[in-house]
Amino acid sequence: MNKLFNICTLFALFAIMFVSCSPDDFGLGKKDVKPEDLVEGIAFKIEHDATNPNIVYLTSLMGAEYTPLWDHPQGRSQKQQVTLKMPFEGTYSVTFGVETRGGIVYGEPVTFTIDGFYAEFVNDEVWTMVSGGVGKSKTWYLDLDKEGVSRKFLSPAYFFTSTYNWDALHTTSGENYIDADVWDFTKAISPLAGEDGTALWYWLADWPGNSWITDAADFGTMTFDLIGGANITVDQAAYGLGSYTGTYMLSTEEHTIAFTDAYPLNFSSRNSEVLAATEFRILYLTEDAMQIMIVPSGTCLNYISENYKNNWVPGEVEEEPPYNGNGNDDLTTTSSKKWKLSLETPYNWTNLSGEFLNNWSSPADYAAYDENLIKNIGMTMAKTGTSAGDYVFTDGGGNEISGTYTVDSKNNIIFDKDISFTVSGGISLATTSEKSLRIIRSTSDAFGNISDIWLGKRDASKEEYLVYHFKLSSSSSGGEEPGGTELSFDGSKVVFGDIEGNGKLRIEVYNAYGATAGNPPLGPGDIVFNNQLEITFTLGGITFNAGAPASYDASIYFANVDWNPSGNGPAVPVTGNGTYTVTFSGTSTTDANVVVVDITDLAKNIADMSALTATIDKVVVK
Repeated sequence: MNKLFNICTLFALFAIMFVSCSPDDFGLGKKDVKPEDLVEGIAFKIEHDATNPNIVYLTSLMGAEYTPLWDHPQGRSQKQQVTLKMPFEGTYSVTFGVETRGGIVYGEPVTFTIDGFYAEFVNDEVWTMVSGGVGKSKTWYLDLDKEGVSRKFLSPAYFFTSTYNWDALHTTSGENYIDADVWDFTKAISPLAGEDGTALWYWLADWPGNSWITDAADFGTMTFDLIGGANITVDQAAYGLGSYTGTYMLSTEEHTIAFTDAYPLNFSSRNSEVLAATEFRILYLTEDAMQIMIVPSGTCLNYISENYKNNWVPGEVEEEPPYNGNGNDDLTTTSSKKWKLSLETPYNWTNLSGEFLNNWSSPADYAAYDENLIKNIGMTMAKTGTSAGDYVFTDGGGNEISGTYTVDSKNNIIFDKDISFTVSGGISLATTSEKSLRIIRSTSDAFGNISDIWLGKRDASKEEYLVYHFKLSSSSSGGEEPGGTELSFDGSKVVFGDIEGNGKLRIEVYNAYGATAGNPPLGPGDIVFNNQLEITFTLGGITFNAGAPASYDASIYFANVDWNPSGNGPAVPVTGNGTYTVTFSGTSTTDANVVVVDITDLAKNIADMSALTATIDKVVVK
């Protein structure tokens, strides 16, 4: 896969923030803090919980103007108060520091003691999945063997921006970036985002295409146990990195793991990073697989359990994308569909199972992005038989390429001629030597209708697809307006903004009580329907405030002059820049009174409303 990286500007941003700080800024305290000032009882305190002494609270006493820096038995933290749940007896060390304008200052380490074992803390599923459970042990392997075979992951290591953690890669429902059909970073527990609202960079590198990561080998074993303590044995003597026996400590809330007298199983080219690491974070964990990220390097080591390794059967991984739809119906409905290449995410690469290899979500993620070409590219697919039809591709210059196609049982679309044209930069939409593209995956809207489809071309040498992302533009089944009647309107007269001053973004098509009453984009007498009103709109220029929710409910509010029908249609989630369709069902044969799209709480969570763009793309009555 082409290694096209998202170019982050975090270091420049941090530099600008630093030089522009004012004396009242929080997070950088005064210069005159010395190591001898950072003593327990004055700068910080360590307290045992009154009812459970195995719970320990670390609290900064330095005030909000200082960012605390804790180095504790379960990892590192910058919180004002840290809660440690310590299952095992022993004496443990804590080092406290702060960030000041003169730099980082640490005090001397201090200790606290845990007098007894508290079993409930290690009965947590995180401890069990790592170690096998109390009284048991569990052995892990890097996911690459000497034959060059990876079983669960694409390679023994992936690469991340070092700010990623468990919460940035999981949702509250438990969905995660590895197992999700389509991973949406905006729905993560703590979504990470750059200044442009895009996800920060990570790369799920495949070993066959990137064997520079490490030579194939038997790397050794890593065994965790909970037998008389939390013990770890790492045996890499045969590989040449030695062996270690030590202890480990998990934070089940922060999903971090700390090692004493041992290091996690690794390989030669990353061993220096492991030995110099300041923190290890668990990014993914199941009964059979685990990922541990090295901080600050961002290298993520991929492990599989001994049981998974021994019971894995070659060939169980899908050699073809697991797309199980009816290809011809999905492309054409009962007659035809028009598709446009996505302006947000026009192309990507996937592995053979159809999983994206880049977490791209906006044009800013692409090194090759030519809007002038992309906006023209589309295709119309019209069914002529159960597995056959006619097609028309429109290339970036607006030229049409037309002919006939068939769809086989594996969802390959076989065209009657070679098709090839530039999408952007050096990226082309091109059929294979067999004149085909394959349907790799699709997504549906809130009503179960397919709204997006990815067509892919298999790489000639690598186990991956270059995929092209098309979004549904319109469809028709060829009867008497079965897809509805599209109304003409003047988009320049559409009004939008926080019109009611309540944080709700409103897009007015017509409002007898609003700004569009005397100069409407669409006349109220035109908006009559027997079954449904449908509005498609596009949002752009959105940058969310820090900590803003990831999703907002959009719906049509409709009322006719009789106020029957009236009310909101079903809500559709809006997650940022993009194109959305909302509906209102009912029968209205009289003039409209209010026709607006309302998006609850969106306006108050947009950092710069002046940059916002909102357009009505289509109004359809059925």
